[in-house]
Amino acid sequence: MGVFVFLPLVLPLTAWPIARLAEQRLHPRTATRLLTGLAVVMAVCSTVCLGLLMVVGTAQLPGNPLPDAWSDPEVREAVPYDEIAGKAAIAALLAVLMACGRTLWRHGRVRRHAHRALAGLPGREVAVLPDEVPYAYALPGGRRDRVVVTTALLSCLEPAERRALFAHERAHLAARHHWFLLAVQLAARANPFLRPLRTAVSYTAERWADEEAAQAVGSRRAVACAIGKAALVSRGTPVATLAGFAAPGPVPRRVTALLGPAPALRSWPSVFTSVGLAAWGAAAGTAVSALLSANSAVTMVLILRAATPL
Repeated sequence: MGVFVFLPLVLPLTAWPIARLAEQRLHPRTATRLLTGLAVVMAVCSTVCLGLLMVVGTAQLPGNPLPDAWSDPEVREAVPYDEIAGKAAIAALLAVLMACGRTLWRHGRVRRHAHRALAGLPGREVAVLPDEVPYAYALPGGRRDRVVVTTALLSCLEPAERRALFAHERAHLAARHHWFLLAVQLAARANPFLRPLRTAVSYTAERWADEEAAQAVGSRRAVACAIGKAALVSRGTPVATLAGFAAPGPVPRRVTALLGPAPALRSWPSVFTSVGLAAWGAAAGTAVSALLSANSAVTMVLILRAATPL
């Protein structure tokens, strides 16, 4: 393995250029899927490498439950600076597992509490709450997906803007945006270098819903007005909801994008553009990360099998 076992931990840096360019140059649907895929693969690869380093580090601890042969010199030589990197990987991997576990626990708790709060309402697709605080969000799961909105927000919008609001939230539910947001949230917990991708996906998911809403209602201006008014009158979500996984994105940028022409839908950017070069660079970094982590895992397994007596 050598020093190559460390590379998947830093290769997420190759995805930083595409994180920003994807927001500006790619269709939001393409950008959301591309960035989420990159983040998930790189996070898995870096976690695998942390696990390999942890094996080496744990084998050096006195009283560890692992076989004595796992501290064989051949195992220790597989990773440079095994005493430092191996023991540091133990704390790092535990921190990653705790952070990801906390995120999953919070995700489940929020969904349960949100559905429990709506238990007494009619089981319709739209739940209108008599609340003086203006807010709206998409709530997936339960018996059915629901759009939650308050009377305070509805009273601030014109009929066309209300249709745009409902279309926006339905787009979140139809495209299962909460899974994209949860995936990049976990990826950023696994590797801090992936945080720019989490921020970018939070924005592109909102833009994706904006474009779907504009197509559904047939008016980009109506969606832009609904977004602008909702941002002006809203004080934020009053309780923790699934919408809290992603910020609503820079509202001025979203409104500006909606007032312009619809973005062109391309499955993959051309290599002869800046966003194409960034995308191919990120894809290359992801492929190298996957190959190195797989090679390191196979090498470690073969070394441990050879060092462990039958």
